Amino acid sequence: MTKKRGGWGESVRTIVYAGLIAIGIRTVAFEPFNIPSGSMIPTLLVGDYLFVSKYSYGYSRHSMPFSPRIFEGRVWGALPARGDVAVFKLPRDTTQDYIKRIIGLPGDRIQVIRGILNINGAAVTREAMGPYIAEGDGPRLTVRLYRELLPASSNGPGRAHQIIEQSDDGMLDNTEIFTVPEGHVFAMGDNRDNSLDSRVQSAVGFVPIENLVGRAEFIFFSVDGSSPFWQVWNWPFAIRWSRLLSPVR
Repeated sequence: MTKKRGGWGESVRTIVYAGLIAIGIRTVAFEPFNIPSGSMIPTLLVGDYLFVSKYSYGYSRHSMPFSPRIFEGRVWGALPARGDVAVFKLPRDTTQDYIKRIIGLPGDRIQVIRGILNINGAAVTREAMGPYIAEGDGPRLTVRLYRELLPASSNGPGRAHQIIEQSDDGMLDNTEIFTVPEGHVFAMGDNRDNSLDSRVQSAVGFVPIENLVGRAEFIFFSVDGSSPFWQVWNWPFAIRWSRLLSPVR
């Protein structure tokens, strides 16, 4: 005679096992994030949902939920390639997640001169692509779209991506020279005039490599915010279908 299993106990065990599996996947493989601001336009839009690979740069305490202080540094650590779009913990408040593009690696000298990014004393190629209508967490703006070509790094080839600029004489368009210290990276948003990033040393500054959470891989869902959550019948029209499953470059 076999004992019948079931009831609340079995349900609780199932929920616990499912939760542990989800935490395991989130810790070692992929974690979902959403984009709440326009600092990475045009690469990432407000309302994008994306997966971040946790294994790309190895693991630190920030790879785990709530960043427990169980060890320091990184296990199986690897430097990001210049041009990676990465999620990291804000150095001055590690409860906050930021997503930016990695522009500078340890030892690099970074400066912006009249809107042009300079790396190690050389101006980065920037090609005009025409006007762009930016829709973020503020009013719609017509800005300038550029294709920027970053130089190769020791662990990756040169890479091109798009940026937007309102002008070349804003407060972040002319900076001092930032020398990236060992164990850190320099991060910037693709929306160059509307990004709180490593150029603002008092707010973000250099990002410790330990604070890297992972590399942005692909967008799995995206909505434009045009439909309130209760208007179920309008949901299909609010989805940005063309962005679904698109890689983050």
